[in-house]
Amino acid sequence: MKRPRAPLFLKRGSYRKRRLRDGARMLPILGAILMLLPILWTPGETAKADTATDGIYLFAVWIGLVLVAALLAPGLADDRPGDEGEER
Repeated sequence: MKRPRAPLFLKRGSYRKRRLRDGARMLPILGAILMLLPILWTPGETAKADTATDGIYLFAVWIGLVLVAALLAPGLADDRPGDEGEER
């Protein structure tokens, strides 16, 4: 008689937690891309650099990254024993 096989899929909570960790790992990469984006912008029609708009953009990106990290943090801190592994 064959033993019943374990399902191939992870528990829903474990799967969501792993995707949340993946998102948290991608956040610095996304932040670096967004922070370097003003380098690619074309300068304005004047000879002076548009530092005011670039500065506002950088602070907005920084605040956005802080808010996203604050939203991700509670889900990352919730460790329940037995949440890892396969469902049986």
